[in-house]
Amino acid sequence: MNDTEPQTAAGKVLWHFTMSLDGFVAGPDHAMDWMTGTNRPGLEGEYVTTTGAVLGGRDGWDMAAASGGRPYGGDWNGPIFVLTHHPEDAAPAEGVTFLDCDLAEAVRLGLEAADGKNLEVLSPTIGAQLLDLGLIDEIDLHIAPVLLGEGIRLYHNPGRAPIHLHQVGDGDPSSEVNVRYRPAGTSTTGD
Repeated sequence: MNDTEPQTAAGKVLWHFTMSLDGFVAGPDHAMDWMTGTNRPGLEGEYVTTTGAVLGGRDGWDMAAASGGRPYGGDWNGPIFVLTHHPEDAAPAEGVTFLDCDLAEAVRLGLEAADGKNLEVLSPTIGAQLLDLGLIDEIDLHIAPVLLGEGIRLYHNPGRAPIHLHQVGDGDPSSEVNVRYRPAGTSTTGD
């Protein structure tokens, strides 16, 4: 499987995550340490240059703020919008705006602030809601060779109809993508 073309700053609403092979975008309590060493060289730089603004949720922000975290290890600097029902009790932070509005308004504000670059959605819950509203332009996933077994899923919507997607890039846009891994330390003989 080949990666698609490098990400571009096209003013799109981009639901973007590194995801474990079993579908988790964060471990328990929003843990992200499992991602260390899984990105291909240059990947983060690609998003640092194409991201104009970030839209996230309060739970994720509170965990990131507690560790002093900003997207891309602090290499990216731009406006962050955090959706919350209780902006009054959020700890203020430079470059962060806490919003208590509907999703369409949050996207409008984020795209305006992104100034022609992408609005990255870094929340599984908000991303799923935006997908239901038709407000996601693209889903960009990096599948890490890790099985977490528990944590926060990219998409959890039991009882709903499946959402079919079209793959970006060459080939049949509706065909499956094959991903093949071996457990670390396993012999490669006998294929």
